[in-house]
Amino acid sequence: MQTALIVFLLFFVLVLILKGVRIVPQAENWIVERFGKYVATLNPGLNLINPIFSRVAQKVDIRECVLDLPKQGIITRDNASLNVDGIVYFKIMDPYKSYYGITNLRWAIQNIAQTTLRSIMGRMTLDESLSSREKINAELLIILDEATDAWGTKITRVEIRDIQPPEDITMAMTLQMKAEREKRARILEAEAKLEAAQREAAARERLAQAEANAISMVALSLKETHGDPLVYLLGQEYVKGITKMSESNNGKIIMLPADILETLKAMFSSKVK
Repeated sequence: MQTALIVFLLFFVLVLILKGVRIVPQAENWIVERFGKYVATLNPGLNLINPIFSRVAQKVDIRECVLDLPKQGIITRDNASLNVDGIVYFKIMDPYKSYYGITNLRWAIQNIAQTTLRSIMGRMTLDESLSSREKINAELLIILDEATDAWGTKITRVEIRDIQPPEDITMAMTLQMKAEREKRARILEAEAKLEAAQREAAARERLAQAEANAISMVALSLKETHGDPLVYLLGQEYVKGITKMSESNNGKIIMLPADILETLKAMFSSKVK
């Protein structure tokens, strides 16, 4: 009888010791209460609590968490309707405040994020909402971080995931972008043509200037030898024409009028002088 009592007491003590030993994982903090009142926060590792009167009230995950913001309708300042959703990243810095400061932390963060997002985008026009995503993220992050400080929570990042205008607005924007691209293409094509025309005109001008310089030099040379520049130039054109005719596969015999021969003779005789 006495031996059985001793065994029972030893077993009871062993159970109390096992109940009093708490091994907390690395990513968690445990909140301990005694008679319904907060006693301590258990950090990761081996901890001891009162096995009879104390209990673990809450196991708090202290890792960074992701909260999905469901899609919601938002009316912009210019009365455009948008469907917007996003993601909030947060981390619990004070387990005591996160448990005793708010009833449901995730639900509270989600609701304040949605109402704040509606307020921010409601002050913007449709174009501003679509082009100011980074600005919306930054402003939303500051407001949420300040609001959740009393709950022992740090908002680390906020991302607007998707902004969807109505289908008719999306179609109108698509048509507008297409028209703008076509307009830019026409402008670039016109500019290219203008540049090509300017280059061609400049080339013709340089060619004409070169020909004028050549004619001036020939005229000066013929003047010194008492030759006729007009006869010389006509002779050149005759020679070019005859050369092209001789290169033809059908050109076997070339008949020259007598006046052309006289002209060529006069040209070369004037050139020899």
